[in-house]
Amino acid sequence: MARDRSGYGHRFSEVIATIDRSYLESVDTHELFTAAMSGLFSKLDEHSSFMTGDDQNELESLLNQEFAGVGLELAIEEKSKALTIITPVAGSPAWRAGLTAGDRLIAIDGEATSTMTLHEAVARLRGRLGTPALLRVASLADPASREVTLVREVVITESVLGDRRRNDGSWDWSIEGDPEIALIRITSFGERTRAEIQLAIEAIQTWPSLKGVVLDLRGNPGGLLAATIEICDLFLDEGIIVSTRGRSDNSGALPLLDVRQATPGSVFEGVPIAVLIDGLTASAGEIVAACLQDNRRATVVGSRSFGKGTVQSILPLADGEGLIKLTTSEYVRPSNANIHRRTDDSDDVVWGVSPTRGAEIVPTGKTLEEMRVWRRARDIVPAFRPADTITTLQPPTAQAVEPQSASHLPQHIDPVLSFALETLRQP
Repeated sequence: MARDRSGYGHRFSEVIATIDRSYLESVDTHELFTAAMSGLFSKLDEHSSFMTGDDQNELESLLNQEFAGVGLELAIEEKSKALTIITPVAGSPAWRAGLTAGDRLIAIDGEATSTMTLHEAVARLRGRLGTPALLRVASLADPASREVTLVREVVITESVLGDRRRNDGSWDWSIEGDPEIALIRITSFGERTRAEIQLAIEAIQTWPSLKGVVLDLRGNPGGLLAATIEICDLFLDEGIIVSTRGRSDNSGALPLLDVRQATPGSVFEGVPIAVLIDGLTASAGEIVAACLQDNRRATVVGSRSFGKGTVQSILPLADGEGLIKLTTSEYVRPSNANIHRRTDDSDDVVWGVSPTRGAEIVPTGKTLEEMRVWRRARDIVPAFRPADTITTLQPPTAQAVEPQSASHLPQHIDPVLSFALETLRQP
């Protein structure tokens, strides 16, 4: 049990009790406590917070890469404002029920979705394992709505993606138009990321010829430090992966708390690697990019990363009713350069990860929007067929994939990826 070392614990309890006993109107003491925590954490950095309820569940689901639900990725369609399915999750109840990308979700358990926010709709679809969810759905092909009852299961989310989906929902790791170059996209670092990337590596290692590997970390907000270190270690035979340092001591110095070293043995030895980053690559994503760049294992292509180099520890309360996300240390690159960008740091200060000299590529806003639409179409899980076997996390089998026209190949849509491919092809 935590002790009141500050002396304020008794006073805080006395204030709450006084309000509860004497205030003019009845006040929910839980709401008072939550408001007090909000005020308390407002004095800390923006990455520290007290979390309960839906926020706590959302964070735990993100890190664990699983949740209880029906397995749908949703969005509000821009023109019609209808709640629309982006894609079902491969292997999920929604996928097995035949729901597909583009279907409109009209009602959940009898309540029209037109009155719901996206967050509210997602919250309604999640729930206790084994409980049913009644959905009213309309497809593009048949506007007449139908009712579908789905039973909530544990839905596994992916964090390691390839270039495009195969017919069975698994990933093709080869870049279309460049079959000897692999693309591994890491969207976050969770409990399952290490296992997912290991399966991708095992599949790629069976290729008769491998000329290069692209690690795409664009848009990656970070995640678990342990998973990040394990993945960096896969690609290094020796060298520092990352260091952390804590609060300053009495002399003002910032002592190193931990230095993580790579262990012997690495994958894709002798094969060139390109790492793609952008302004949304943060935290754990920056650790990977900085590690491979400083150890001269990869060329970094794209635009300067976000600059979020602090470590948040997740500290559950003893009663399980809430958790504390608290900044406890910060990352340091293998070169000892800083990653974290402080509020008063200018662009001239050393922070984040910058592309390798000559490899800075900044797409226009129009290009980014075109890329987003194009990429979303390639990531859609194909419609369910009863004979399908989901092997999303298994080495993919050889299956036909509908070819794209030359103008829609990755290197013609994505200028950052295109530059990386040119770099990998150089002798």
